[in-house]
Amino acid sequence: MNSTIAKQNPSRKLRKYTSFGQTVRNSLTMAYRGILKVRRTPEQLFDVTLQPIIFTLMFTYIFGGAVSGNIQAYLLVIIPGILVQTVITSSVVTGVQLREDMDKGVFDRFKSLPIARIAPLAGALLADTIRYTIATILTFAIGYLLGYSPAGGLGHVALAGLLVIVCAWAISWIFAFLGVIARTASSVQGISMLVLFPLTFASNAFVPVDTMPNWLQWIVNVNPISHLVSAVRDLANQGTMGTDLVTSLAGATVIVAIFAPLTVRAYMRRT
Repeated sequence: MNSTIAKQNPSRKLRKYTSFGQTVRNSLTMAYRGILKVRRTPEQLFDVTLQPIIFTLMFTYIFGGAVSGNIQAYLLVIIPGILVQTVITSSVVTGVQLREDMDKGVFDRFKSLPIARIAPLAGALLADTIRYTIATILTFAIGYLLGYSPAGGLGHVALAGLLVIVCAWAISWIFAFLGVIARTASSVQGISMLVLFPLTFASNAFVPVDTMPNWLQWIVNVNPISHLVSAVRDLANQGTMGTDLVTSLAGATVIVAIFAPLTVRAYMRRT
């Protein structure tokens, strides 16, 4: 039996790294994997579909008259607040799903593939922006159905939504870091909610700051969630860009600058 034996080329060197282009392609593929997971298990979107509807209806019709005197006036207050609260809290899912995949050994399989090691992490973060976009569109849509009429116009409303998505993506790096270092997915969710609930409710998202005690007003005024809500209100309701917009973008930049390297380093060590 004749057989041919392939001889290895001794001059050929195996690459231990991936190019930037390949890393981008691998990350987009992993992001597509995340989208497919949502298609197969649509209940993963309950937090970004049902929550804004329920919270908007509940807060508007229960507190609208008491806080602003009428529902129409309160919609200008509550829609930006509900938007920020929904999108920011949905960023917790990034860390939870990351921890679940690591516990199931999914990332161990990815290590055996000829792909960029960072691609599964980058893909997961990229895919979650779809969740933020859905929550943003749905919150504004339910607001319009109830009579929300921002003076900023459609263009500034779109900018407000984009601002929230960018800030949520930045915050998702924090929860991704927790997902990498935590032991269980439930601990990631528990710790995240323990931090986010005081931040979102001790803010100007639902009621005017001047109705609160003086000591609480100081906390609310330095709360980064309050700055983001105010920036969204300025953009959507008035069509203006103030210092709150600059503060929110600067805060998002600082978060990414700190937690992106920490997350990548911890992720590389664990995988």
